[in-house]
Amino acid sequence: MKNRYLNSMVPPVILRHLKKAKFLGLGLLLIALVYSFVMSSAWLVLCYGLALFLFGMQCIEGALQSAAGGRLEQIMAKSTETPIKSFLFGIGATFLLQSTTLVSLLTIAFLSTGMISLAGGLAVILGTNFGATSGIWLLAWAGQSLSLSPAALPMLVVGVLLGFIDKRLKVFGQALIGIALIFLGIDSIKDGFSAFGQIELSDIKASGISQVLLFTLLGFLLTCVLQSSHATLILVLAALAAGQLTLTQSFAIALGSNLGSSFTTALVGMLSSDRNGQRLALAHLIYNWVTPLLALILWLPLTFAVGAIATVIGMHSPLLQLALFHTLFNVLGVSVFWGIQQPFIEKLHLFLPDKSPKKQLPDGAEAVHPLHLHHNMLKSTDTAIHAVHQEIEHLTTLGLEVVCHAIYVPNAQLYTPSSELPNPARPLQLDVQSLYEWQIKPLYSEILNFTSKIDIHANKVQKKLTDAHINAFHVVEMVKQSKHLQKNMQQFLNTPGTSIYQDYMALRQHLFDMLISFNRVRSLQKQSLDRQQATEIFVQHTEASMSPHHHVLDKLREHKIDKLQASSLINDMNYVRRINSGLSEILINSQDLSLNSVSTTGSATKVIDTPIGVDKSDNA
Repeated sequence: MKNRYLNSMVPPVILRHLKKAKFLGLGLLLIALVYSFVMSSAWLVLCYGLALFLFGMQCIEGALQSAAGGRLEQIMAKSTETPIKSFLFGIGATFLLQSTTLVSLLTIAFLSTGMISLAGGLAVILGTNFGATSGIWLLAWAGQSLSLSPAALPMLVVGVLLGFIDKRLKVFGQALIGIALIFLGIDSIKDGFSAFGQIELSDIKASGISQVLLFTLLGFLLTCVLQSSHATLILVLAALAAGQLTLTQSFAIALGSNLGSSFTTALVGMLSSDRNGQRLALAHLIYNWVTPLLALILWLPLTFAVGAIATVIGMHSPLLQLALFHTLFNVLGVSVFWGIQQPFIEKLHLFLPDKSPKKQLPDGAEAVHPLHLHHNMLKSTDTAIHAVHQEIEHLTTLGLEVVCHAIYVPNAQLYTPSSELPNPARPLQLDVQSLYEWQIKPLYSEILNFTSKIDIHANKVQKKLTDAHINAFHVVEMVKQSKHLQKNMQQFLNTPGTSIYQDYMALRQHLFDMLISFNRVRSLQKQSLDRQQATEIFVQHTEASMSPHHHVLDKLREHKIDKLQASSLINDMNYVRRINSGLSEILINSQDLSLNSVSTTGSATKVIDTPIGVDKSDNA
């Protein structure tokens, strides 16, 4: 996600030059690529096949995500209740999507929105690596001497036709197109390698451990460039079938592809997730590096086991032996990590402890940024909506803290309320406008920007987002009302001993009591009977709690306050009434949202129970 505050610190001239350099580099790369195609037709065929293969995988991924639709959340919740279920889910998802990177990033997104636990996410990651072996077996069987183009062409035609016949069949048509493109890509890659008769990687002079390390590095770099271990392995299988790689070299490249597949996941997960998402990204990186390292240490017994098993079952194809090697070293990794899951999770918490809240007041010159809105969440509509709900909970907490500033109550009182509010601490400053500019407005803008990027595929999703926007709007309006309220609070709370002072102290106490009641209701489990009853009581209390205006007129008639004070008090009572009304609307709307957005496990979104965004010790 782009950071406009960070960009504002970079001089525009530098930004313009960076953009020009980026476009220039891309242009030079395209020119070099076109020139290479003109110079070598074999290279063109190879790249054409690789492009078809990668695009076919994208088509299948998109089709399966669209088919899951709004059910993805329920599927994920049911499939990750236990470590075994999570492990099997990882295997199945990777088998269907044929992308460990995509499944891993989706898992990090699910974890960041609270849909699964860190233990469940770790088991899914182990399953994805084991499930990745299915892809190389399929590629190995398909890549021997069988041409897949005859089967791909009718699948391509049928897939396109399904998209025109019925919108409901379009997803299946997209999946067929993806499979057909993968088949065509495999054949083109094999043809491309066959045309490279002069390239013999098997003739490289390196031998022994130096050869293994060299080709492991090659596999790592190739996977980082292609962003797909499956694409790397199909290239290796094609080169192996063409006799341009030895079996030992292909084993080493397979190890390197495992290293490279974790690179993207770790980078995206560490940069764009909350703490749990970062822990899972680190776990994935550690697993994908420790497993090849163990395979290198046990290289001789591992390769001997492949040869022995292949001899016993009559597996003479080097392609199938490569698939067997890939399976064995992943079984090795899963076996090692499965038994140490709980200690491993404890170490992850030790390496990446929870972040302590930062001071984010105006004098700290640090704007509030989203906690849950990351680009990675947009990979799934369900996780994106969960992230929006969590971010609005964050926005709501910040809004309550700003209202506390408006009535000069320390934020810590929101979370550990005392029987009686402390007197306002002087000097009383007008800081709500600054807090709005630094905390509420930027966060609200980021929520709107994030929701504009969510792929809305159903009216139900649109309604969820609309209801979420309404809640966010109520928070913003509450803060705006409190901004007007603070002006008179500052003026009249500076005159203790007067009648108007007592009126504003009572108004202050009333509003704070409503904030405490709101927080208490918000902490109850969504969809529960207690939450519904508490919401109804809160709404009724809100409607009946405010004193009528006639008591203000009585004080004016008795000359206890003057006419200007009376008008100010009545206006501020109306501001408080609107804030209370906004709190009621948020609770009612949240109750309706929970009926559609909470997962089938019945767990509610975790409510933030510590001050966020404002230092506890400051009161204004």
